[in-house]
Amino acid sequence: MRVPRLVGLMAVDARETATAQGVLLASPDRPDFHRAVVDYVVRQYPPPGVEVPRGAVVTVWFDFAEGEGGGGAGVREPRVPRPGGGGLERELDRPKDPFEPLVL
Repeated sequence: MRVPRLVGLMAVDARETATAQGVLLASPDRPDFHRAVVDYVVRQYPPPGVEVPRGAVVTVWFDFAEGEGGGGAGVREPRVPRPGGGGLERELDRPKDPFEPLVL
């Protein structure tokens, strides 16, 4: 049997896919893996398509390793949209002098 592609799946979907394909999952960075639901798999070993015996263990990770890019929370958080280009931009008023004398 071949290892299914688990990268990009949420934890709950990765568990279901692995069970349906007859492989077991392990996660060294998530001791509570059986309770994880919405975390996304970012790496797996062995890679997808490798021939393994039924019941083999596939290791999955939910965080990038040092130097692999992103790291942790950025994987799950949406990126803030950048402002659109073109069009007129509003010029801000000149800041007031903080030491301007008060007139009473």
